Amino acid sequence: MQKVKFGIIGYGKIGKRYEQLLMEIEQAELVAIVDPLVEKSEYNSLLLKEINELFQYKLDIVVIATPNGLHEAHAVKVLSAGYHVIIEKPMALSKLSCEHILQTAFNHNKQVFCVMQNRFSPISKWLKMIVDKGILGKIYFVQTNLFWNRDDRYYTNEGWQGTKDLDGGILFTQFSHFVDMIYWLFGDLKNITSKVYNFANRSHSELEDTGIAYFDFIKGGSGTIQYSTALYEKNLESTLTIIAEKGTIKVAGQYMDEVVFSTITGDNSFESISSGSKNIPNINHKKVIKNAIEVVQGKSAIAVNALDGMKVVEIIEKMCRMEIG
Repeated sequence: MQKVKFGIIGYGKIGKRYEQLLMEIEQAELVAIVDPLVEKSEYNSLLLKEINELFQYKLDIVVIATPNGLHEAHAVKVLSAGYHVIIEKPMALSKLSCEHILQTAFNHNKQVFCVMQNRFSPISKWLKMIVDKGILGKIYFVQTNLFWNRDDRYYTNEGWQGTKDLDGGILFTQFSHFVDMIYWLFGDLKNITSKVYNFANRSHSELEDTGIAYFDFIKGGSGTIQYSTALYEKNLESTLTIIAEKGTIKVAGQYMDEVVFSTITGDNSFESISSGSKNIPNINHKKVIKNAIEVVQGKSAIAVNALDGMKVVEIIEKMCRMEIG
């Protein structure tokens, strides 16, 4: 079996995770990692200093695991060189940047794989099923609460977090997966209004730490997302509550891994559908990689449309056009 050959650009926390996962996937071969600031990798992979050095090797897919604000430039460069790309969340920091990436991919007949791994979790797939089948009836109201801690220890770790140009804000860096879940489950949004605050006034961040957005769904119903990284000492909550005509559900967890409350019983309950399936974060990332491999091999359709990656960025941009409190 011929393996699909990978490169990685960026060797921070996420880049290290991809190195580990690619070592574990039988169909994958990691050729090299690009990061000018790193001298040795955890698995002794070949390390390069410049992206252009990567193009000397025969590759199929390159993982973009650099700071958010560099995704566009790095993805465009890789696509133009003739390789498919996996782009870590967010796809970019503006809809315009996403369009540039997609146009480049189209021009060079290459694929863009956006990392929205929470869609692969058992609970997320169950929610998608019961919403799409109409088991909940009309969606009345959806509330998302995201209350985390990100203090100065976090912002001094790698140097780019908290900067406007490279980070973009906590909806992009911490909470974009939850914005994706709202969009994926309930469809596009309209009438978005929002407000943000900077309560903690952290010295190492140029960005706000708290916000709330109100919106309506085009398909009907309304929702809110309340989020903050100003919590003292540790994370408190990541929850999604659905109030609907024929049911109420509350799920929790950074990786959508706990059903806190559900009125759905019988054959459509999570317990009946899941058969004890457990959500393991790295497993979901591995599913993203395996789908990319199968698409490149012509064995499968792409699981997450890159247009969805752009839509999430567009929604976040709208939520960021707000009144500052």
